Amino acid sequence: MADINVSLPSRPAKGEPVVPGRPAGAGDGEPLVDLIELFFFAYRNFVSDPDEILQGIGFGRAHHRVLHFVYRHPSMRVTDLLDILRITKQSLGRVLRELVDQGFIDSRAGSSDRRQRLLHLTPKGEALAQEFVAIQSRRIRRALEECGADSREQGRRFLVAMIDPEDRGAVEKLIARADQSAESRAGGKGVPAKGGIPAKGTAVKDAGAKDVGTRNAPLTRPAG
Repeated sequence: MADINVSLPSRPAKGEPVVPGRPAGAGDGEPLVDLIELFFFAYRNFVSDPDEILQGIGFGRAHHRVLHFVYRHPSMRVTDLLDILRITKQSLGRVLRELVDQGFIDSRAGSSDRRQRLLHLTPKGEALAQEFVAIQSRRIRRALEECGADSREQGRRFLVAMIDPEDRGAVEKLIARADQSAESRAGGKGVPAKGGIPAKGTAVKDAGAKDVGTRNAPLTRPAG
């Protein structure tokens, strides 16, 4: 896959002037405390299944995010990953080092520029990333089924609207490009395709499995 050249707008660097926003609550009506809390609890449960697996192998959510985006964008540059995750180079370096050392990610020099570091999942890393996509897809699918017709499109519109307006175009372009690449790689072989959701008929290990740490060998803009 070619290098990904989608850059999300950067946050102001330290010392740069920050344009003040509107005062909190100005013109916003009643606080949406119930939705704030539901959002918190939904996210807590959404990440709970991967968290359980990650803890078993000594990893955390930063490792999950790196695995996910390298899975979605094979041959991704380290600089592109920094743009997406909006974490420091030092933080990403530590996480990448652990993933490489434990055999989940392969970091290669670029063919045209040897100074570039291009990231690829190993077979073990790809299996783990696919498992995370599968268990989180199941949770989302259950919720969409409970909400009825057109809930996927409505949910997508809501999530896009939650992104800062200046970031939305780059995010949607990034996702669309990953979807197209995933469909090309799938080639009807039953591997995860559009949106990272496993194709129908794909065998996926149950989220409750406890043997992740014994696979083959030992094995982020905001970071939340």
